[in-house]
Amino acid sequence: MRFLPANLDALLVELDDLSQTLALLASLQAEPIDGIVELVPAARTVMVHFRPNTVTHDELVTRISRRDLTAQIERATTRVEIPVSYEGEDLDEVAQMLDLSREEVIRRHTGCDYTVAFTGFAPGFAYLSGGHPSLNVPRRTTPRTRIPAGAVGLAGAFSGVYPQASPGGWQIIGVTATPMWDLSRDVPALLQPGFKVRFVDVSGRQVSALPAPSPGPVEVPLHNGPALVVRSTGLQALFQDLGREGLAGQGVSASGAMDKGALRAANRLVGNASDMACVEIVYGGFQITSRADTVVAFTGADAPIELTRANGARYRVPGHEAIALSDGDSLSLGDPRAGIRSYLAVRGGFAIAPVLGSRSTDTLAQVGPPPIKAGDILPVPVVTHGSIVGAPETPRADLPTTTQTVVLDVVMGPRTDWFTLQAIALLASQLWTVTPQSNRVGLRLAGETPLMRAQIAELPSEGTVLGAIQVPPSGQPVLFLADHPLTGGYPVIGAVAPYHLDRAGQIPIGAQVRFNPIRAFTAALSSDLRETP
Repeated sequence: MRFLPANLDALLVELDDLSQTLALLASLQAEPIDGIVELVPAARTVMVHFRPNTVTHDELVTRISRRDLTAQIERATTRVEIPVSYEGEDLDEVAQMLDLSREEVIRRHTGCDYTVAFTGFAPGFAYLSGGHPSLNVPRRTTPRTRIPAGAVGLAGAFSGVYPQASPGGWQIIGVTATPMWDLSRDVPALLQPGFKVRFVDVSGRQVSALPAPSPGPVEVPLHNGPALVVRSTGLQALFQDLGREGLAGQGVSASGAMDKGALRAANRLVGNASDMACVEIVYGGFQITSRADTVVAFTGADAPIELTRANGARYRVPGHEAIALSDGDSLSLGDPRAGIRSYLAVRGGFAIAPVLGSRSTDTLAQVGPPPIKAGDILPVPVVTHGSIVGAPETPRADLPTTTQTVVLDVVMGPRTDWFTLQAIALLASQLWTVTPQSNRVGLRLAGETPLMRAQIAELPSEGTVLGAIQVPPSGQPVLFLADHPLTGGYPVIGAVAPYHLDRAGQIPIGAQVRFNPIRAFTAALSSDLRETP
C-alpha cells in the first residue's frame, strides 16, 4: 500500500489493482477503525475520510497497513442488459484512436459482459470493468461542461453511463434510455457493485428520450398556515442544510451549504437546531413576503436588506440579527458588498420533505428539493414553544471581494508528484482568477501559466474530497466545492484546508485567489511501517 495525503481529514490509500482495493474495503467494513467517517473505493484506491480528533493520520496509516489484501471478495450475480444507440459524438474519434471501424468498436463494446467494479462520480454512476482489452482510451483533454443523461462513455479501461446531465471528460460513444438512477425505486441505483452488465446495440431503432430524474418530493402545505411567499429568487435560491453524509456507497456526495458557518449562525438567530435547512441565495435580488407572523434571519454575505411593512413603510434592517415579520411584511435582499451567498432561516424551519435524509439540493446529482422559483410558497410549521431567538451574530470580517486577493490554505496531495516542480511552485506563486463557469460543483480557475504534468499517463478514477484542486490536461485547475463528484480521473495537486472551505464558498466571480501550501507532499509505503505487535 501507498498512503497519500488528501487533506487534514482524509487520506488516499493506493493499491496494486482492483482486487486489492475490494479486499481492503471489505476488511475496513467488516472491522471498522474508530474515527473513520466514510470510505470511497475506486479502481486502485480507497479514499478514507476520518475525524482527526478521534484518530490521527499516522495512526490510520499504521493500522490500515496491517490489513490483509489477499481475501477473495464474493460479488453479486445479478445481470442487467442496457440497450444502446451507438451514435455518440466521440465514436468516430475513438475508432480513429484505436485504428478500428465504427462497427468494430460497437462489436467489441457489446461482445462481452462487464462487472460493476465500484460506484461514484454521481448517484447511479457505475464504473464497469472487464470489457474488451482494446477499448482503452484516454479521457478528453478538456472535460465538457455538459454531457447528456444516458450518455454511454469510455475512460481508460472502464465503461460507464451518465445518470443525468453533468460535466464530464469521458469519450461518448452512444446513448441509452434506461434510467441509471430513479428515486421512485426501492433501490434508486440500477447498477450495484458486483452486478454483471451487457450492452445491446439498438442503433437505428426508435428510442425514447431519457426522462430527467426526479429530484424528490417537496412537501406542500394543505392549509393556509404560516409561510414565506417567494416574490423573486435572484440568480439562484436553493434549500440547503449540512448535507447527506455517509451515502458514498450509493454514489451520493454530501452536498450541503457552501458556507456551513453562516447556515449554523442563521439557525441560531431564530432559535433552530443548527443543522436545519435554510435557503441559500446567490448574490441578491431575492424577495419574500411573510404569511402570518414569522421570525427570520439573513447571514453570510454582506448585503443590504430592506423591510417593507404591510402598510407600505420601508426600513433598512441589519443582517446577522433576528427579524420579526408580521402578516404581509416583505423583505428584499440586495447585491452583496462582500461574499456572494446569503442564508435565510425561519423560526421552526421549512416544512419540506427530506430526500435521502437531507433537505439539501445537490445540483450535480439532481438529488433533493428542486430549485426555488418565484411564486413558491415555503411552508413554516407553527412554533408554540421551545424556540428562543438568539443574540445578534458577529458578521465575518474576511468575506471575499473582487478587490482583494483571497488567500486559501492548501494541503498538498494526493497527486502532487504527478506535476513538474515548476507547476508545484506556480500553484502558490501566481494568482488564479475565478471564471464565470464556476458554480456549486467547483470554482473554475484561470491562471497566466497552466500547470504542467510530469506524469502524462491516464489516472484511474479515484475519490476526491471537498476542496480538492483538480487539474485537467488544460492545466487550468478546478477547486471542488459542495456538489463536487465523489470520484474523478484528473490528478489532484492539493486541497483547500477544511477551515477555509466556507471562505471558498463565498468567493465571487472575477476574484483572484492565491493558494498557500501549509503542508508539503509526502507519501508513505506500508513496507516502511513494520511495527512489532
